[in-house]
Amino acid sequence: MSTHRIFGTAFAKVYPLYVQKAERKNRTKEEVDQIICWLTGYDSSGLQRQIELENDFQTFFAQAPAMHPNSKLIKGVVCGVRVEEVDDPLMQKIRHLDKLVDELAKGKVMGKILRE
Repeated sequence: MSTHRIFGTAFAKVYPLYVQKAERKNRTKEEVDQIICWLTGYDSSGLQRQIELENDFQTFFAQAPAMHPNSKLIKGVVCGVRVEEVDDPLMQKIRHLDKLVDELAKGKVMGKILRE
């Protein structure tokens, strides 16, 4: 069974792209960090450590303290794929993160993004 190449991509290489996407829409790096920490259970120092270690997505999510229980409420389409229908658990986590950053960039209120 082959794995998707994003699994081996360093989270630290994609993270600045998330921040750039948000900042282009007048959102902040802090908001991106808040979303990532909400989803994964990392605190800000844990997130920074993952970036410094340049861990790949597989390791980033494997070492995540705890995926938020409300992450199952994340629904919608990313890159033409419905996130709730993704079979591979790791790919679904990556798509959840992509969807949350998309929602931030589209101007959604943080409370709705964090499924409060």
